[in-house]
Amino acid sequence: MIEKSIYENYQIDFSNTIHPTEDDILFIFNENRELFLDENKNLPKSLDNFDIEFCLFIGVYNNKKAFVINVETEEEFYPLYEVYEFDHDLYHIAGKAVLVRDWYISHRFCGRCGVKTQLDEKDMMLKCPSCGQVHYPRIAPAIIVAVENEGKLLMAKHSYHKTHKYALVAGFVEPGESIEEAVHREVLEEIGIKIKNLKYQRSQSWPFPNSLMLAFTAEYESGDIKVDGDEILKAKWFKKEEIERYDSDISISDWLIQNFIDTH
Repeated sequence: MIEKSIYENYQIDFSNTIHPTEDDILFIFNENRELFLDENKNLPKSLDNFDIEFCLFIGVYNNKKAFVINVETEEEFYPLYEVYEFDHDLYHIAGKAVLVRDWYISHRFCGRCGVKTQLDEKDMMLKCPSCGQVHYPRIAPAIIVAVENEGKLLMAKHSYHKTHKYALVAGFVEPGESIEEAVHREVLEEIGIKIKNLKYQRSQSWPFPNSLMLAFTAEYESGDIKVDGDEILKAKWFKKEEIERYDSDISISDWLIQNFIDTH
């Protein structure tokens, strides 16, 4: 992954066009968070012919300086979902770049007093020269859980899922609660049951748009399935041979489902 950002004495003036060298790594995004690649599906070597909104130094990758560039264009580039399917490594480092891009776009002006922020000279941080408020890159922690009951997997039909009929229970962590509390709350709120034997499995950066997904397994404890009919339309227990798989393994959800199938 991209190493910790090192600004050192490298200064960027966002009022001017920046021209990194051909040895640098360029992550060029349009307003739809799509990545520009050349005809060979490689990162470009030049910023020529682009209408640049900003160019931000984001760190060092494989001993090369890396930049994220936002360009103003109506041209369509490659969605990150699509990038994943033909280049996993590029997807992961581009995911880092787009998250930093989003952070900079959202915090160019202080949310407390409205004054234009400034890049810190050492850390990846935007600071307000007026009120002193600091703005670090933000991620939203979210949980996803595979709940088992007598050899069956709990899956739910979400109203916002357009491509999957059923998926695992997931949700964002709320202020003031632990990760584990979030899992219990989400399952109870969305499905109406209580769970036990909660076990953390692994995590995943999920840049759609800015989540850190934390994956768990758990077992059914008590209660009957009762959905709200709004966010969750239906929920049921599936035997492994009844599970409809996703079209891609990009999500940690697919890993949890595969893990359930492999162990039953």
